[in-house]
Order: sequence, then structure tokens, then C-alpha cells
Amino acid sequence: MKELIIISGKGGTGKTSLMAAFAYLAENKVLCDADVDAADLHLVTAPDILEKHDFQGGNTAIINKDKCTECGLCIDLCKWGAISETFEVNSIECEGCGVCVYFCPEKAIDFPLNTCGEWYISDTRFGPLVHARLGIAEENSGRLVSLIRQEAKKLAEEKGLDLILTDGPPGIGCPVIASIGGADAVLIVTEPSVSGKHDMQRVVQLANHFKVPAFLCVNKFDLNKDITDEIEKFAKEKGLTCLGYIPFDQIFTKAMIQGQTIFEYDSNSSSAQAIRKLWESLLENLSVCMKDK
Repeated sequence: MKELIIISGKGGTGKTSLMAAFAYLAENKVLCDADVDAADLHLVTAPDILEKHDFQGGNTAIINKDKCTECGLCIDLCKWGAISETFEVNSIECEGCGVCVYFCPEKAIDFPLNTCGEWYISDTRFGPLVHARLGIAEENSGRLVSLIRQEAKKLAEEKGLDLILTDGPPGIGCPVIASIGGADAVLIVTEPSVSGKHDMQRVVQLANHFKVPAFLCVNKFDLNKDITDEIEKFAKEKGLTCLGYIPFDQIFTKAMIQGQTIFEYDSNSSSAQAIRKLWESLLENLSVCMKDK
């Protein structure tokens, strides 16, 4: 079983549009949307939800007024100022550290798990999809990413599928680390802008740190040829293989408006042809990575 993660150093590079196109091209696969903070692969795949599960992570203190003697120790100990003078806990300011729970002499503070999101197993016209939705301003996105990756692997094993194709989150934070750890390879999607180049360099460092084979793709490469050249130079210096260059094409936007992949909307466009070549190169290089393991 192979696991390929599509990531980007920043949002807006076209990562999810490429992921949807790959979903159309790939065979014998499970799709996984690991961008749990801002999931949007479902907008194109139109999933039919088969299973829905709550995701629990972190705790919030709740003071039991029947047991509380209002000694004030919890207020003194709370570094976050989350407990008011009337002994009410502000659930937004509470960091769930548990100090007040541990030291309360009357054991008057409950500490329940938070239900902070949901994860799903769905069916799509491209095959099975494992995806999730984290609640607004909720934490533990890294744990949720790890959970849905595990569920995607279980589903692939149950169905005898040999590829997990994952839409990873942007950036270099905890969710990205959780999405690439143990993966067979990552495809880094960048764009020819100053921020695109800078953030691509950071995510390359992250992939190297975790020793995950990385490949590069430059989307909208023709919008700024100078920065595209700088990205090429960086890739050569780092021994990074650039597998594809996709031209700017408004068909991407038109396809998204229709809830379609670029191949469903116009498979003969120049960008669709470039993506098909990129996918073929990606499969070849992924096979090499598997042989080297």
C-alpha cells in the first residue's frame, strides 16, 4: 500500500484542485482529506456520508457549584484568567491544563472531554473518502489528522486498495507534521509568488527533517517566470525533483463552480494535459520510492 500526501507551504496554491484531478485519474485508491481546519475537497467530490463519528479532544474545567466552597484557590492558580470572581469558567479562555482540577481541595471541578469535531467515511464518484470537520476555534487538529489517516489505512486494507491519496493541510504546523509522518512521499504544490516560494522552502525543510521523499509541482508557473526560475534553482540546489509545471487556466475556476474536476469539465485543456503528465511522473517516482524502502 502506498500513501501519497499532497501539501503546500501556503493556502491558495491550487493544492485541492490538483488533488481532485488526481482523484479522477487514480485507480484502486482511498481518498483522505486531512485539511481538517478548512476541509473543502467535499465541494468537488460531493460525498455520500456512510458513517459519522464524533471526535473528542482536550478538556474544559467545569465548577460544580454544589461542591464548591469558593475558597478561591482555583482563581489564584489559573494562569489563563479563565475563572471569574463568581467561579464561572470561561470555556474559550480555559486551556484545559487541569491544574485547578488537580489542586481543588473539595474536588469540585469536573473535567470532561470536549466534542470538538466530526469525522466521516463517505462514498464518492471517485471511490471511498475519509474526511473530517473540526469545530470553529477548536484545537487538536493534529490528533484528528492522525485519526483519519489511520481510518483511511484501515479502509484501504479492508477493500484491498493499494493507494491512499491524501489532501494535506497547508503550512508547516502540527496538522502538516501529523499528515506527512510515515508517508511514502509528498507532493509539494507551490506557486510563483514571493510568499509561495518562501513557504515552499519551509515545507521542503520539514519533509527533509522527517525524511519523507518530496517532489515539487509549480502551479500557475507562467504568471511570474522569474520566480519560477528561482524555484527551479532552489530545487536543483536541494536535489528536489520538479515533476510538473501547470499553466494558469481559468478553467480551474469554472470547473470548481460546477463542482467538477478539470477533467470532467474540459479534459482537452492545456492544464488538464499538464496534470495528466504530472500524475504519470508522480506514479513512476512513487514506485521508485517504494522499491527503495
